[in-house]
Amino acid sequence: MTAETAFVLVAGGHIGGWVWEEVAGRLRAAGAGAYPATLTGLGDRRHLAGPETDLETHIEDLVQIVDHLDAPKVVMVGHCYGIYPVVGAADRRAERVSRVVYLDSPLPDHGRSMLDQVRDEMADRETRERMLRQAEEAEDSRRIPPPSLEEWRTLGNVVGVPEDALVRLARLSAPHPLRTQTQPLRLSGAVDGLPMTGIFCTAGGGTTIAAVEALVATGNPRFRALAEPRAGFFELATGHWPMLSAPGELTEVLLRAAAGEGYRLDAGRRVPSAG
Repeated sequence: MTAETAFVLVAGGHIGGWVWEEVAGRLRAAGAGAYPATLTGLGDRRHLAGPETDLETHIEDLVQIVDHLDAPKVVMVGHCYGIYPVVGAADRRAERVSRVVYLDSPLPDHGRSMLDQVRDEMADRETRERMLRQAEEAEDSRRIPPPSLEEWRTLGNVVGVPEDALVRLARLSAPHPLRTQTQPLRLSGAVDGLPMTGIFCTAGGGTTIAAVEALVATGNPRFRALAEPRAGFFELATGHWPMLSAPGELTEVLLRAAAGEGYRLDAGRRVPSAG
């Protein structure tokens, strides 16, 4: 891996770029560039959120980061909610992006918002209803309150996260701008041709490669791209916040993903999982 590769790192809801500190340091030590993104309204930019802050705002945040990078290879990493602005930005700058990494995240669709997909596809009924209820009860009808420390412990799948990191996660969580989760994602289709990597965090009931294989086997055209040669997969035996619970293992997998490694469904060639 050389400095020609730059990783743009985007965390899930309520969280700023600070959560990537250790992973970013490890990536830089390996010779890559690392650019943790703090989206408008989150982290130390929470004061910038306004009634107009929406998904397009977060997409533009990332487009600006990509536009200001000199690295010839840009790998965009989207964790949980973060995959929505990542896919939107990669679609707008497909000529600059070498790979999109889906880190324990959904598979966004054109014309649908994150909450549309939660409502229609999330199997965990309790989590689905909690997320939809939080959106309905948003502060000022525009901000979703951050989880409390106890909510992080019981609902956040924080398997493996050290206690001090968990306390910091709760302390630095920001209200999440509601419209970023309700505005439909608009794509041109340019992102559809980019190499992609899925990283599944399997502890605490997370998705596995075997589960994705089963989805592809249903024949649903929505999952057809997952069996294309451009798609590779890894598993991490940790919870939903691997940048805090397994930063070394996550860094290794990100570097391998950027190099084109990963288990491919089309050929059935499993590579050893990390963690």
